[in-house]
Order: sequence, then C-alpha cells, then structure tokens
Amino acid sequence: MDSQASKENNIEMRLKSLPTSAGVYRFLDKDNTVIYVGKAKNLRNRVQSYFKNDLSHSPKTRLLVKKIHDIKLVVVENETEALLLENNFIKQYKPRYNILLKD
Repeated sequence: MDSQASKENNIEMRLKSLPTSAGVYRFLDKDNTVIYVGKAKNLRNRVQSYFKNDLSHSPKTRLLVKKIHDIKLVVVENETEALLLENNFIKQYKPRYNILLKD
C-alpha cells in the first residue's frame, strides 16, 4: 500500500472512532509536526467537518486538510477546559495554520 493510501486509511479509521465529547484536536503532518490545534464542543462533528468535500472551505483550509497525516485528541470535561488547553497547545507548538490566539 502506498503512503497516500495508508494516510487516507489511517485518517478514515480515526474519523470513525472520534468521541462526541468536548476536547482539543491536533492535526499532524507527515513529519509528526503539529500544524493545527483546535477545540470543539463535539470532537466528532468538528473534526469530521474538515474532511467533508465542502467548497465553502477556504483555500487555506483545503491545503491544511491535504497535509494532515494524523490526528491527536485530548478529551476534557467542558468547553472552558478545551479553550484553556487549546491556548496552551498553540503557545507550545506554534502551529503553522493557527493565526489567532498565538499571543
């Protein structure tokens, strides 16, 4: 299996097993570098929304999705915890695709 097919299979499996709880997600590229950090009230709905063939996605978002090789999750109790953790992760990893909350 080539690496593109392997990547797609890995992402597909991850998307099917996402929890519906609140949390923070990190998108990683082929080098295991965090390229985007986000928070969600419902991780499954939010993360899956990136992978729907939606022409309303910006070119930046479409490019981001092409570069995702893995997804890491942290489930938390509520949205407030998710917001705080997201902010900490953005400061820690300085992901390329996060523009807001860096300061």
